[in-house]
Amino acid sequence: MPSPSSRQGLIDYCLRELGHPVLEINIDDDQLEDRIDEAFQFYREFHYDAVEMVYLAEEVIASNVTVSGNATTFLGSETIVGATSNARATVYQAANNTLLGIYDVTGTFVPGEVIRGSQSGNVATLTSAVNLNNYDNKYFNLSDLVTGVSKIIQLSNKSSGSSMFDVRYQLMLNNIQSLTNTDIIYYSQLKTHFNLINDLMTGQKPVRFNRHMNRLYVDMDWRADITIGDHIIVESFRILDPNTYTDVYNDYFLKKYATALIKKQWGTNLKKFEGVQLPGGVLLNGQKIYDEAVEEIKQLQLDAQSIYQLPVDFFVG
Repeated sequence: MPSPSSRQGLIDYCLRELGHPVLEINIDDDQLEDRIDEAFQFYREFHYDAVEMVYLAEEVIASNVTVSGNATTFLGSETIVGATSNARATVYQAANNTLLGIYDVTGTFVPGEVIRGSQSGNVATLTSAVNLNNYDNKYFNLSDLVTGVSKIIQLSNKSSGSSMFDVRYQLMLNNIQSLTNTDIIYYSQLKTHFNLINDLMTGQKPVRFNRHMNRLYVDMDWRADITIGDHIIVESFRILDPNTYTDVYNDYFLKKYATALIKKQWGTNLKKFEGVQLPGGVLLNGQKIYDEAVEEIKQLQLDAQSIYQLPVDFFVG
């Protein structure tokens, strides 16, 4: 099968490239798996075809806790207090009679303790620890496949521009008639000027993301800038899952790089038997195989950075 469409297919292709089954490739199955993982790691770091830009919708979610009944009798926005821990939280809403949505959690509630509503006077017993979600954690959990985040687009009821007193609404209202009779150069320049003012006075919400933590931190006032139920759109880069897009296994660079890594491992294994004479007078030369593989890997890495890597964006200002 010349065009691999699975992980095992890629391994078989690499082994055939090195001479299998005519030659015996002296490498363990675990070593093969390690080298394929290493090839994918480099491929995803430097090849533009390994990732895609996507927009992810993330909802702002309240924390929750389970109680032994009576959850629906708590009032929205009232404070609940733990009788033992003295921990506090604000009620969002009850999903059902046992699951209570809460936010602004302070302290640590203890499973088994009694909680009381400050306004309703309702009491219930906690049957679980509090499950903290992004509103209280102050970060969003992203998929393991996300490698980087560029920016966020906030979709919040608090920042809606639908009001007739919004400057963009008034701008369009006052200029729509002239736009039907003249060109839109002035309008375009005015919009650009407003966008510049907005960037200077308000700007984008700063974001912090580390792919090893999978947490997106948004530096904003969570109480003032956003509410539970709002969404943010995350402009991010996500790894193409080869199990979904099987054509990844047939990528030219990936096949060549994985073959070179396996060849290097083969040479490393054979170097331990350097000079051993096989039946027929053939001498093992693992060092030559190793050196050839090292040169191939070096050239492929240079190609990746000069041909297959996306250019660095320039920052202005």
